[in-house]
Amino acid sequence: MILMAEEKPLTGTKASRRKQRKKKGAIQAKRKKEFTYRGFTMDELLEMPFDEVLGLMPSRVRRTFNRGLNEEQKVTFDKIASGEVEVVRTHRRDIPVVPAFVGKKVAIYNGKEFKEVEIKPEMIGHYLGEFAMTRRSVMHSGPGVGATRSSKFLPLK
Repeated sequence: MILMAEEKPLTGTKASRRKQRKKKGAIQAKRKKEFTYRGFTMDELLEMPFDEVLGLMPSRVRRTFNRGLNEEQKVTFDKIASGEVEVVRTHRRDIPVVPAFVGKKVAIYNGKEFKEVEIKPEMIGHYLGEFAMTRRSVMHSGPGVGATRSSKFLPLK
């Protein structure tokens, strides 16, 4: 028969250290960090001139704006930035997301339907088309009409 050693009450320095460790290990609610893009907050990005914001963007986005948007892109860009319409429907998938778009809703055409997307700060620097996927994963079911004779065979057991 194994005898258990008597447990001593938690007193002294060892017990206080144990309590402190227990407190540190307790799960604490995470507070949400404020969004920053390349070290700048959203408010700072919105106050900056467009040329400075463009300097923070990836090179592909900078090139898009340096070459100039075509007429259709300009119209859509202005419509989204102004926020006149609640949801802007567009086929233009090649417009980069800028800080002025944050909080706006855009319905992007994916070749079959319009996918409604709310622009979030994390989307800055990406293109609209990245948020409306054009391809779906293939899901196969059992053999159907037109299947060959060999694929129709299903064993009894």
